[in-house]
Amino acid sequence: MPRKNHRRTACLGALLACVTAFGGALASPASAHRAVPPVSDFRGVNWADPRDNYADDAVVPSGLSTSDSYATTYAKSKAIIRGFAGLGANTVRLPVNPSSVNGPFWKSYRGAIDAATDKGFKVILGYWEGDDAKDGKIDDQAAYDRMWTRITSAYARNSKVHFEPMNEPFGYTSQEWRDIAARWVTTHRFVPRDRILIGGIKYSEDVKPVCADSRLDGTRIALHNYGFWHTDWTSVDQWKADFEERIGDCAARTVLDEFGASMTTGLDYNGPVNGSNEVAYIQAATDTIRDMGLGSVYWPGLRNGDTYSLTTLQGTGTDLSLKVNNQSGLDRLHWAWRR
Repeated sequence: MPRKNHRRTACLGALLACVTAFGGALASPASAHRAVPPVSDFRGVNWADPRDNYADDAVVPSGLSTSDSYATTYAKSKAIIRGFAGLGANTVRLPVNPSSVNGPFWKSYRGAIDAATDKGFKVILGYWEGDDAKDGKIDDQAAYDRMWTRITSAYARNSKVHFEPMNEPFGYTSQEWRDIAARWVTTHRFVPRDRILIGGIKYSEDVKPVCADSRLDGTRIALHNYGFWHTDWTSVDQWKADFEERIGDCAARTVLDEFGASMTTGLDYNGPVNGSNEVAYIQAATDTIRDMGLGSVYWPGLRNGDTYSLTTLQGTGTDLSLKVNNQSGLDRLHWAWRR
């Protein structure tokens, strides 16, 4: 560059630096222009506490312990996440509650989140209420707010981490839940909306009211649906129609982040239905995920003692691995994920 331009360039550089600094103070990650991946990029599993994530104390995913250090938690989690990756997953959904985040376990528990994101996984952090309530409502608003402030302060800038304000808000009316969700989005406006998953109404069973609320535009929506909700349904088409009714025209925003069936009873999910509502349900669920381009997170990838668990944890200490419980169930997930 000719010497006569140095002063002009320096001035321009300083001006740009000031503008950038000023703009950075006003702009938030949520307003940044960037490519948003399709919802189908969520291909995952839940990693759950043996107690089903409803806990009055810290919620602890299977294989972890509140007595473990950050380093031990990270090492255990690295092994388990490696097992999930071997299934073909790229996403893990983890539970949080005020006891696990506002208390001493948070320092260690972050090792699980960090191990997953370091592996390139998306992480969905979802709030579960305590076991003593189970009324489908936030247990303690002040503790809940502190929890989310701590979580978002730590991970809002990590593009791999996603936030689900509440699992199955069945204690609220549709309007009440959408008001709560809209308040969460406004409070945490610095979180990009495509990294927020708002549960459908009731047991996260219907996404259409959330999808239609303009205050929640741009967020992802979490759907739950289980075969045991209709044990007498043995038609794949009947189940497909049920999924379609729950989703409406909101497929582009929907992540089916809980669905599952028995994986330890020897069912063949690749074979004929033969009167099994579980086989019909899993075939319909995985067909729907594939056909509608949904995101999906199987329940659970790992939960000790759960007959729905896709895997069994093996090993001791930090030398851990996962054993697949039902290859045909995994085959159906691969079908859904277009693997």
